[in-house]
Amino acid sequence: MSKAESKKQQMAAGAALAAKRGEQPESDLRGASKEMAKSMSEKELREMASAKRKDLPTRSSKDDAKE
Repeated sequence: MSKAESKKQQMAAGAALAAKRGEQPESDLRGASKEMAKSMSEKELREMASAKRKDLPTRSSKDDAKE
């Protein structure tokens, strides 16, 4: 996985990273962040969460297609 494609994805990665580091309980995670914490390494989460938010859309076009 590489940089986040949307602000929501970046925020979810940040929450998962915090749980992975023990800064917040994993039981507080919901949805995408919970799955990310289980399936991604700390390095992958750090990389995804470090994307610059200024250039990201609120949601990726993939997310819009699901609704």
